[in-house]
Amino acid sequence: MNKIALLTLAALPLAACNTNTAIGNDREAQLDPPATAAPMESTASALANLSPGLMLPETMSDADLAALGAENTCQFRLTEVAFPSFVYDNSGRGAIKINGKLIPVTASASGEYANGELRIRTRLLDDEGDAGLQMQELIVAGPRMKDEFGFWGYTTCGNSEA
Repeated sequence: MNKIALLTLAALPLAACNTNTAIGNDREAQLDPPATAAPMESTASALANLSPGLMLPETMSDADLAALGAENTCQFRLTEVAFPSFVYDNSGRGAIKINGKLIPVTASASGEYANGELRIRTRLLDDEGDAGLQMQELIVAGPRMKDEFGFWGYTTCGNSEA
């Protein structure tokens, strides 16, 4: 019995270690204010002082999606349960989040989007995930990048989310 009490006392300090502030981390609502949308900027200002090796897509919050009006658009997700990293619609508009900033892009061809020196290309893959979502490839090429970055993820369009 003393061993159980001793282990319990030893584990109590670890209970306060949950300081993960990433989007989607479950925390009590009264502790954090509602999320605000990331600022929307052009490619030049959003990526001006960022190393080319760090021009990676980030997850968007619900506030970001609301600010973009992208709740019912197609959304590229890195995993089937992740928040989206790139959103696009049939009218040729899209947005990606890099460096904590939302960067709007417009379609330049089918599956290709651009804003200044930032180029994004998407391609549906002939595979699906465990939850049945269509797999998609996302290629990102930005200013000063020697190589493009490629990501495989999943796409959902409209209200087809579970």
